[in-house]
Amino acid sequence: MKKIGLVIVIVFGISASTTLKWRSAFSSKEPNPNYKIYALELPESVEFAGEKMVLERADLRERLDRELLVNTYWQSNMMLLLKRANKYFPILEQILEEEGIPSDFKYLAVIESGLANVRSPKGASGFWQIMRTTGREMGLEVNNNVDERYHLEMATHVACQYLKKAKNKLGSWTLAAAAYNRGINGIQKKLDLQQADSYYDLYLGSETSRYMFRILAIKEIMESPERYGFIFEEKDLYQQIPTRKVPLDTAITNLSRFAQQMKIDYNQLKLHNPWLLQNHLNNKSRKYYEIRLPLMP
Repeated sequence: MKKIGLVIVIVFGISASTTLKWRSAFSSKEPNPNYKIYALELPESVEFAGEKMVLERADLRERLDRELLVNTYWQSNMMLLLKRANKYFPILEQILEEEGIPSDFKYLAVIESGLANVRSPKGASGFWQIMRTTGREMGLEVNNNVDERYHLEMATHVACQYLKKAKNKLGSWTLAAAAYNRGINGIQKKLDLQQADSYYDLYLGSETSRYMFRILAIKEIMESPERYGFIFEEKDLYQQIPTRKVPLDTAITNLSRFAQQMKIDYNQLKLHNPWLLQNHLNNKSRKYYEIRLPLMP
């Protein structure tokens, strides 16, 4: 017993000594004037879609602090998101309002895709990271020739339909947002199993447990960028390119030639119509499409 007690004292002594050395290593020196990292002051209140998060809970404050630190100090990515937001938020906000979805859900698109037409390893695609099966079930055309998950407006309407369904089933916008990551049934099972009624009371896997806090952190930084050190002017932000719509109900055998006929290059055609996957458009059913073309100066 004496030996055990001695070992505990020694281990405790080493641990305490190490902690003191770690603290003194930083308190005894002046910070490098050319490189400083500051702890962040958490906002006094945080809400999503009008639903408040209880900041009095230490565990919730810590989880929010983590995401604020990650996004604040990943400066290049955050600045890129701020620039893209100026270009795409007006489009998202208009559709969200039309669909009766709170404007805060535009931040969900930010964490899903970084406001870019990306594809995940699991096959989720577009700004809203819609799976192939889900897209088809909700009315999008998804095949090797056309993939409307990359059509920003159409995909946003589909995301809104899913979110409304989730809200009606789960009862809150916060849970609806979590369901966008975990699935409506997945969240409902967790609520039933744990006898909870709030996202913030649920014990979830790593990805879904961080999901809302990532959204809240992005919202906080984007709504108060100067508070977190992001300095820019209007001229620095990406702008929408004015376009016109060309109605179409026939096939196009060669999109490169079509672009030339429209007095633009193929690159511009693909830039404004990323849902066109190949160099031709199949349209045996004579479906109505709208091709976007940049306005001529």
